[in-house]
Amino acid sequence: MAHCYYHALSSVRKWGGTVDDYLPLHQWFDQSKAILADPRHRALRHHAEGIFMLETLFGETLVNADGRVVPVRLVGEQHVREDLGSIPSFVDWARLITPQAWMLRGNPLDGAEGVTIDMPLPGEAGASRNVPPVAGTVSTMI
Repeated sequence: MAHCYYHALSSVRKWGGTVDDYLPLHQWFDQSKAILADPRHRALRHHAEGIFMLETLFGETLVNADGRVVPVRLVGEQHVREDLGSIPSFVDWARLITPQAWMLRGNPLDGAEGVTIDMPLPGEAGASRNVPPVAGTVSTMI
């Protein structure tokens, strides 16, 4: 589905009420179009965690104009299924991200430049900060 209005119409057919009962929920899913106006915007909210986030923000249920109580999670599931055919996890989306060098680059914490942390090799006890590194430890410069 291309527009939130049509998702809301689908909700009305399913649970009754009016478009205005459901439009804010469907708009929340598609707000990410403001940053990326192609289907990749869905990676931000169109997944199982996004559906639970919707429920956290809008409450567990809504009461539509017909007085019917509708679980918000079901409205979220409807939106994601209509767009994707199924409900992926965030991990399903993240697996498709190819790590780039800039993503892996870290920066020292303020004031931590030149600090050395002695890290034991796997299976060895940790070294004390007061004791110089011994054979078998890895010294890591931050």
